[in-house]
Parts: sequence; structure tokens; C-alpha cells
Amino acid sequence: MAISYEWDCKNCETYPSKSGKSNVVFEVHWTLTATDDSNNDSNGNPQKASCYGSTPLDTSDLSNFTNWSSLTSNDVQSWVETAMGSTRVTELKTTLDKEIADKVSPTSVLKTLSS
Repeated sequence: MAISYEWDCKNCETYPSKSGKSNVVFEVHWTLTATDDSNNDSNGNPQKASCYGSTPLDTSDLSNFTNWSSLTSNDVQSWVETAMGSTRVTELKTTLDKEIADKVSPTSVLKTLSS
């Protein structure tokens, strides 16, 4: 499987003002989507799986503060991954990989009896 991962970290909770700074991001609502481009579904679309959550950020030290107008999704994604730690990020990706694998080769199938 060739699985790629995409973060959506655009939704941020901010303090309007903190320590003389404006729009200080303190929590990020994110979605992580895995896409398998080598196994398509019955409609010919790549298999996908996603998870979502929110991650609090440490705002106790604003010495490296980035103004809201200068923030990019990549900046915020980096903060989220750092706050989570590499072990948690790997766990999330492994879970998504397993979801896709189960779609490609199901280990169980729900069947309904006719009346």
C-alpha cells in the first residue's frame, strides 16, 4: 500500500489577548486523513480513512510567537505533532492504515437475513 497522510489544522482556538500578544493559539482542532492510492473502492476512488481530535498547545512561553496573519497550516501542523509526540502520531497513522487494510480485505462483513 502506498498511503499518504494529510493534516487539516485550520481550526484554532485562540486567546484574543495574552501577555501582550493578539490571537494566541492555545488549542487546535485537527483532522488526519490517510489515502491509499494503490487500492481503489468500487467507484474507482482511493481508499481513505480519517480521524479527528483537538490538541492543546503550551502558551506559557511566547518568545517565539508567530502573528496570526503569518501562520500557515504547516506551522500549526508542526505544533500539533510536537505537542502530541512522535509516538502518538505513529499510533494514529497505524490505526488509519489498519482501517484502510480492513476496507481492502475485510475480516468481517455485515449480512442481513431476508424476511
